[in-house]
Amino acid sequence: MHDDIPLTIGRARRVLDERIVPAVHATSVPLEVAWHVLPGEPVPPTEGLALDYEPYEVGTPWGAAWGTTWFRLRGTVPAGWAGRRVEAVVDLGFDVDMTGFQCEGLVYRADGTPVKSIAPRNQWVLVSEEAGAGDEVEWFVECASNPVLLDHHPFLPTDEGDVRTSSPRPLYTSRRMDLALFESELHELALDVEVLLELQAELPQGPRRMRVLQALDDALDALDLQHLAQTAPAARAALAPALASPAEASAHRISAVGHAHIDSAWLWPVRETIRKVARTASSVTELIDQTDDFVYGMSSAQQYAWIKEHRPEVWARVVAAVEAGRFLPLGGMWVESDTVMPSGESIVRQFSQGQRFFEREFGIRPAGVWLPDSFGYSPALPQLMNRAGFRWFFTQKISWNQVNKFPHHTFEWEGIDGSRTFSHFPSMDTYNSQLSGAEVAKASVQFRENRLASGSIAPVGWGDGGGGTTREMTGKAARLADLEGSARVAWEHPDAFFERARGELVDPPVWVGELYLELHRATLTSQHQTKQGNRRTEHLLVEAELWATTAAVRVGADYPYDELDSLWQTVLLHQFHDILPGTSIAWVHREAVAEYARVEAAARAIVERSQAAVVGEGDLEVEVNSSPVARDGVPAFSARVVEPREVRPVDLVARDGGFVLTNDLVRVVVDAQGLVVSAVDLTTGRDAVAPGQVAGLLQLHQDFPNMWDAWDVDRYYRNKVTDLRDLDDIEAHVDGTGTARIVVRRSFSASSVVQTLTLAPGRRTLEWAQQTEWHETEKFLKVAFPLDVRAEHTMAETQFGAVRRPTHVNTSWEAAKFETSMHRFVLVDEPGFGVALVNDSVYGFDTTRDSADGAVSTTVRLSLLRAPRFPDPATDQGTQTHRFGLVIGTDLAGATAEGLWMNVDPTTTTGARGALPLVTASDGVLVSSVKLADDRSGDLVVRLWEPVGRRVRATVRVDAPAAAVRAVSLLEEALPDVGAQAGLGPDGSVEIALGGFEVRTLRFVLGCR
Repeated sequence: MHDDIPLTIGRARRVLDERIVPAVHATSVPLEVAWHVLPGEPVPPTEGLALDYEPYEVGTPWGAAWGTTWFRLRGTVPAGWAGRRVEAVVDLGFDVDMTGFQCEGLVYRADGTPVKSIAPRNQWVLVSEEAGAGDEVEWFVECASNPVLLDHHPFLPTDEGDVRTSSPRPLYTSRRMDLALFESELHELALDVEVLLELQAELPQGPRRMRVLQALDDALDALDLQHLAQTAPAARAALAPALASPAEASAHRISAVGHAHIDSAWLWPVRETIRKVARTASSVTELIDQTDDFVYGMSSAQQYAWIKEHRPEVWARVVAAVEAGRFLPLGGMWVESDTVMPSGESIVRQFSQGQRFFEREFGIRPAGVWLPDSFGYSPALPQLMNRAGFRWFFTQKISWNQVNKFPHHTFEWEGIDGSRTFSHFPSMDTYNSQLSGAEVAKASVQFRENRLASGSIAPVGWGDGGGGTTREMTGKAARLADLEGSARVAWEHPDAFFERARGELVDPPVWVGELYLELHRATLTSQHQTKQGNRRTEHLLVEAELWATTAAVRVGADYPYDELDSLWQTVLLHQFHDILPGTSIAWVHREAVAEYARVEAAARAIVERSQAAVVGEGDLEVEVNSSPVARDGVPAFSARVVEPREVRPVDLVARDGGFVLTNDLVRVVVDAQGLVVSAVDLTTGRDAVAPGQVAGLLQLHQDFPNMWDAWDVDRYYRNKVTDLRDLDDIEAHVDGTGTARIVVRRSFSASSVVQTLTLAPGRRTLEWAQQTEWHETEKFLKVAFPLDVRAEHTMAETQFGAVRRPTHVNTSWEAAKFETSMHRFVLVDEPGFGVALVNDSVYGFDTTRDSADGAVSTTVRLSLLRAPRFPDPATDQGTQTHRFGLVIGTDLAGATAEGLWMNVDPTTTTGARGALPLVTASDGVLVSSVKLADDRSGDLVVRLWEPVGRRVRATVRVDAPAAAVRAVSLLEEALPDVGAQAGLGPDGSVEIALGGFEVRTLRFVLGCR
């Protein structure tokens, strides 16, 4: 036979696109339309329904950026349509290629009942399955005219990312607002043809493909293009045998779950996400009502909370669908957060706040962590997930790696403490599946565990306001349930998938360490003030809990449960994976900085009033240490009345235009350019600075990645660097505390910087306080520390421990990690000597091995500021502040302590007395959190961790009457594998054994209960 394959495919595609699909709603009558344009922010639906409406003509431009327009639609079902399915079709001016990134609407009945959303790929609304002649229709549509910011040239700078700078011109022109007959046979025929067209494209040459193509030709022969509705049944009958042929027994099994990845903020503000979530939830609950087997999964307790607060009418439908087992709460977190930058306590609160919400509202605890789209995953997560009671982990993002293909899809993930979590990546490499033939085939072909496991997960639906799963997708799933040449598709709860996969993979492959994303590395630096706000507030909230707990236990003060919950939830929201990473529009980051300031003020108020209650009224000066490490003679978590003490001032000597600073521990030489040329540990005599090099050197790079401006830094940025050695001024003095201070002022390009270098008595850390007036474009600012240490690895702090990374680039995996993450410190060491860099708001750094005169040294550079232009063209512009320090001669324990001191400053207050610590822990463990139990029982919860990676036995003591103590989960509940209670000594102490980097939570019952 002749090869007619291209003819068949071209014929089928044109008939499908140009005739069948348009004919589904071809018979229509216009609706009567009226509108009301809101002058400012959105209003509640009850107010929207009561607005005054004026006549509107379809085709009239509407919708300024970030505006809200309410449309009223009225119509009458024609007499000839009686008994037929009637729908409305509303095209607001959509571009179907921009689904989720443009205008959207939510349809309401006149009584305020939500119907469903209107989106580019979901433009229909059901009027009636069997309409009556003369039936009256009245609907109201709340429409958001969100600007398209990620267009076909996706990274152009734009001022449309903030309502304060956006254009007032109308963005959209409506095309259609009609009542229409729904031709169900044509709709089904469209799905039949599309599924078979996509299937044959993935099949090898052979009988199955040829018969599918012949079926398509036969169907098109049976279809009269001038009488489509009448001949559609005959065309479908011709396709039926091809669709009825069952799948092979060994066919890959796809567990589909309805999904709509809705970023809690990104190219829209939080207030718009609230509406996106409500729109999507209304559509998928409508789809649940119209199907028998479809299930939809949604993560993020915050998004459910928004629906409950702002759209109670949608919330009622969600609750009913959850109770029916069709709407699935997933993930157990407050939001789908970044997991690299939040602190350990923040990750714990993501879990505890999320699970408490799901338990309270639905009586459900999600069994797994659902994080499709975060930018890499901390190696601390497996332990924390396990200790929060989660049984599985799901993501997809690692498939975006630039260089190395991840070797597994279903595997065990091992963290820094040895904990393992059963994990899965979808082999179709998407969290927005349309169940296309290409996606389904890819899931089957590239699944790495095909030898032993039977299937993978497919999250199915349009995200980010695109409306989630559509009826076209459920129609495809029905056809792909058992189809020859295809993987089998079935709607299924992820829990069922993981249970089956665990049974199939008795001895799964293991991945050890971080899940590093070889992309989006610059998210560790972009939008510095957002990152600084996160670091400050997560520390302050732990401090507020400490002193509120101490005040409650010691003097009976009220514990601010509700206020702390609310403040934590604000911080957790802003840890979302497009807010904290700095990849959202200007509006989002403007609001984030303001919210951080509000949380900081509220947390400080809790600290101040709690400390006042603890130390009492008086005129004595009291110094307070809120850190878990003793400082300057003040024990951890305590307050001490200030007593006069002698301090030996740092010796400051001018030399060659620079200065030499010396205390009892270190000697630092700063040259005339304000750069550190020597930093000697007086105990060992070792100099931390590499010979002939300078430390604290600011370096400026060109920074224009190939794409994803705020997200990415590409390796070639290193090819061009400017050392900022020139200075405007340098001066030095010793202040009243005996601390030496050197002030350095520099100007460069369009920017300037003031650095204050300080060395305090009795400290081995040289600190920099830096204020930068940053006015650069597409530049990357780093500060370099060439260290005379031949380090095989860096040790960078992560949640409750540290992650070890090679300093060499022997393999492509190591070479890809040219920008990596840290929390409060990074340490480089060799036997007998180590140097650390500590900081108060830095997350990104890079490391290189350098060689001169046969000696290998290690250069570590902190990443300070960037200046990308998309999506926020003013990223980081203006005044920026940093604190960082060089710890001269230290180890992992010392680096941990210095990092804590950098982030938890000592404070002073006035009172009548000092205060002993409520909780103490012996050397070898650190206390992360002291709080009252979330269940408001009055029990005391203490969380500890082992910080250096070794096994220890430790004693923890509570300075309060305690009746019992038990080890509990991160959710503060009894652990099934731990005895009912540990041995509690008469002095309120308990002995515990911890493994390396292990986290342990203890719950003390206070009083004689």
